[in-house]
Amino acid sequence: MRFDIVTLFPDCFSSVLSSGLLGKALAKQIAQVHLVNPRDFTTDKHRKVDDEPYGGGVGMLMKPEPIFAAVESLPTLPRREVILMSPQGQTINQPLLRELATNYDQLVVICGHYEGVDDRVLHLVTREVSLGDFILTGGEIPSMALINGVVRLLPGTVGKVESIKSESFEEGLLDYPQYTRPANFRGWQVPEVLLSGNHAEIARWRHSQQIKRTGDRRPDLLEKWQQEQGSRGVGEMGEMGEK
Repeated sequence: MRFDIVTLFPDCFSSVLSSGLLGKALAKQIAQVHLVNPRDFTTDKHRKVDDEPYGGGVGMLMKPEPIFAAVESLPTLPRREVILMSPQGQTINQPLLRELATNYDQLVVICGHYEGVDDRVLHLVTREVSLGDFILTGGEIPSMALINGVVRLLPGTVGKVESIKSESFEEGLLDYPQYTRPANFRGWQVPEVLLSGNHAEIARWRHSQQIKRTGDRRPDLLEKWQQEQGSRGVGEMGEMGEK
C-alpha cells in the first residue's frame, strides 16, 4: 500500500516511520510512505500557505492552491482514497482501519493546520477522518495513528495473524486479561485456569472475561455486541454470571 502524506511538517514523521513494527513493515516494502510539503508548491517569494478567513474571525486558514498542487502532483493508483484529517470527520475505529487496509492501494492523507483548511479543499477529499472529539494543533499525530493502524493489518506486518484476530475491537469486544511469568508477582496470582493446560476451559474463561471487561469499561460496546449477537448474546451474559 502507498501512503502520501501532505504535511507542512514532514520531519516529525521520521522517528515514527523508522521504529518498531511500522519501521520493519516499511523496510520490507509492505507499505510505502511518501511525504509531500504543500509549501513546496507555493508561488510567492514568502512561500505562504495560510491566509486570513473571508468574513473575519480568529486565526488563519490553509490556502487551497498549495494543497491542490501537492495532491495533483502525486501518482494516482486505481483504488485511491483522499483523506482529510479533521475533527469534523469520521472517528477512527477498527472497522474503518480494516476497510482502508482491505479496499485501497493508496491513501492520500492531508494534514490540516491553523484553524483548518479552505473549504474548497473538500472537492479533493473523498473522506474526512478524526482521531476523536478533541482538537490538536495539526493533523500529523492523527495521520500517524491512521498509518500505524492500517499498516499493522497488512499481510506480513504482524508475524502471527491470530494475534490480530483476538485483539480488542476485532470481534466487537475488548481484549481479555493476559499474564506472563512470574505466576505470582507481589501476591497477585495468575488465574489458575491459565495454568491448567485445558485449552477449552481457557478459551471459555477468556471469552467470559472479554464480555465482563467490555461491560465494565465500555458498556456501549457490549450493548452493540449483544444486539448483533441476538439471543446468543443474552446466553453468553448468563453463562458469564454463573462463573
